[in-house]
Formats: sequence, structure tokens, C-alpha cells
Amino acid sequence: MSQETKSDSSKKGVWLLVLIASLGYFVDIYDLVIFSIVRINSFRDIGIPAEDMRTDGEYVLNMQMAGLLLGGIIWGIIGDRYGRIKVLFGSILLYSLANMANGLVQEIHQYAWIRFIAGIGLAGELGAGITLVSESMDKGKRGYGTMLIAGIGVLGAIVAFYVAEHFNWRNAYFVGGGMGILLLLMRLGAFESHLFKQGEEQSKWSKGNILMLFNNKERFLRYLYCMLIGLPIWFVVGIFITQAPEFGHALGSPTTLSAGEGIMFAYIGISLGDIFAGLFAQMTRSRKKAVLLFQILILISSFLYLTSTGITQAQFKWLAFFMGLSVGYWATFVTISSEQFGTNLRATVATTAPNFVRAALIPSTFLFEFLVGKWGIIHAGMGVVVLLSLIAIFALSRLEETFDKDLNYWEE
Repeated sequence: MSQETKSDSSKKGVWLLVLIASLGYFVDIYDLVIFSIVRINSFRDIGIPAEDMRTDGEYVLNMQMAGLLLGGIIWGIIGDRYGRIKVLFGSILLYSLANMANGLVQEIHQYAWIRFIAGIGLAGELGAGITLVSESMDKGKRGYGTMLIAGIGVLGAIVAFYVAEHFNWRNAYFVGGGMGILLLLMRLGAFESHLFKQGEEQSKWSKGNILMLFNNKERFLRYLYCMLIGLPIWFVVGIFITQAPEFGHALGSPTTLSAGEGIMFAYIGISLGDIFAGLFAQMTRSRKKAVLLFQILILISSFLYLTSTGITQAQFKWLAFFMGLSVGYWATFVTISSEQFGTNLRATVATTAPNFVRAALIPSTFLFEFLVGKWGIIHAGMGVVVLLSLIAIFALSRLEETFDKDLNYWEE
């Protein structure tokens, strides 16, 4: 085989990885948001009183986020010790089976614990996929690969909305699980990262040792700042969009706002935002500038939403789209996290950081609920989103630019 043929084959293999990772994130997002979409219908079916739906919804969502937190640690360690591919296989199998089980729940605690297990599975998908693609692509072009993963992947939320609209909520969970099993079969031909394979014989380096993130002050702060830049993302989706009926009521909406439609339009925005963030970073050769721009958009879109007195469903859909667009730097955030660390910790960071951010919705929710009791739901939302964005901007200022950084190095 000629050198040119080998090069073409290698390029095709890399883009196949991008496709596999994109479809995996597509299913991941479907399963991640399906609860927010079917929350009211499923709660009504299992007998949750109307007055408990918001707080019980937070309970189930927080259990899912706690699963993501634990799963991020488990899959990150596995990814650095045993390979990125093993994470892509194991995680999708677990969350597919858990989502099928979610279609069989009969009461709230059962519902919550199965979402916890699903969360563990969902935790591994994005970090492993972005790590694998980042290590397999040219350093000046890897942003395009991660941009496509997120841009295609988040469209899973749109499919989740339409499935939930046309099928019973239980069947919506079964569909998510079934898609995951089909994708699992597609992954049989995927190949491992060459940087990981190079390091398999390196016995002097500690691999996937999460304690290394805490036993060195500089490395710990680097890790902490990586997580903090993503803080506002899940608050906007998990509170502003998911609790749209409650925010609409507080704003004097003439109808009950549909969280399902909000999720769909928000994720259309997120998909476009991920593409825009990736292109902006490529044009400016700076991921930090892209994240800063999106923090400003978060504040603008959130305030437009929270000051929309008498908001209609049509207005809400456009605002949900704008808020989704403003938090559409998710892939850029995960890429920054993966580029900040060496090969022996890269999967651990790229997998734990986004899931710690998702799990940060738990304390953010507690703070929000505390402020709701004092300020009301609208001003509580304003206060928390401003705080989270200011923290993210400060953390961003403390990180180095990693746009064209060489990833072939190890953490000592």
C-alpha cells in the first residue's frame, strides 16, 4: 500500500471516529433530556400530585446528575487506564439498559434510582468521544471534529421531543434504549487513540490516577478552572427551560409554557451554538475568546427571558432558542478541558469535568430554591445566573490558551 493510500485510509478512519462519536452523543443527549420532556406526563401517570411536580422533578433530575458525577469518575479512570474505546462500549450499554428500565417505573423513588444508574452510563460518552477525536486529529483542525460531535449530537434532543410527542412516555424511554443498542453494534470497528496506545508500554507514568488532580496545587486549580467555565450551562437548561411552566406562570403567561418545546428549541440553539463556537475559535485561533463571548450571550438571553412579562408560547420558543445558542459552547468547554492535561489524565479530566458541571446543578438548584423563598422565582433565577457567569468568566481568565497545543505529553 502506497504512503498516499495509507494517508487517505487514516483520514477516513478519523472521520469515521467523528461520526461514531457524534452518533453516540446524539443518543446520549436524547437519553439525557428525555426526562425533562416527559416529566409532567410520566409523573401524572405514576400518581405524583400537581403541587409536587416541580420539587419531585428536581429530585429525579438531581439523582440523574449525581449518577453523572459518579460515572464521570468511573469512566474517566477506565478511559486513561484501559482505553477510550472501552468507555464508549461500556457506557452506552449501561445507559441503554437503564433507559429501557425507566419505561417500566411505577413510583417516584424507583424512577429516581434508575435515572441515577442511567446517569452513571451517560457520563462516559462525550468525554471519551472528544478525547479520542482530539488525540486522533491534526492539532490545528481538531476543533472541527469536536464541533461536529456536539453539533450533530445535540440534535438528539429534537428527536426526543418528537418521539415524546407521538408516543407514550414509556415508549420514549424504550426508543432511547433501543437506539443505544443499535449504536453499540456500529462501534465494533472503531479503533483506539494512537497516543493512548503509545503510552500503554510506559510503566513509569501513573494513568487515570484521579488523586493526581488533587495532590498538586497548580494542577488542581487548572482542573477547578476547567470545570467552573461550564457552570452556567446546565442551570440555564435544567432550571430556566425545564421549569418553563413555573416561570411562565410567574411572568403572567396566558398559557402554560411547554418545557418539551422549550427543550427542542433550546437544543436547536445549542447545536448551532456549538458549531458557531467551534468556527469562532478556529477563526480567532482562541477557544477562550469563544467562551467569553458566550458568557455575555448567556446574561443577555437570560435577562430577556426573565423580564418577558406576559410571555407567550411563541415568544418562549424564540427565547429558548436564544438561551440554547448562548450555552452552545459545551463542546468547546470539554475540548479546553481535554487540552489542559497530559495523555495519562486526559480522559479522566474530559470525562469528569463535564459531569461535575452537570452535577453542579445540584448545589445551584439548592441555592436557587433558597433564593426563591426570599426573592421569588424570577429574581432568584437572575441572581444565580449572574453569579455563575461571573465565576465562569473569572475561571476562564486563569486558564492558558490551548488552541494549537501539542497533546503528546504526560502529567508527572
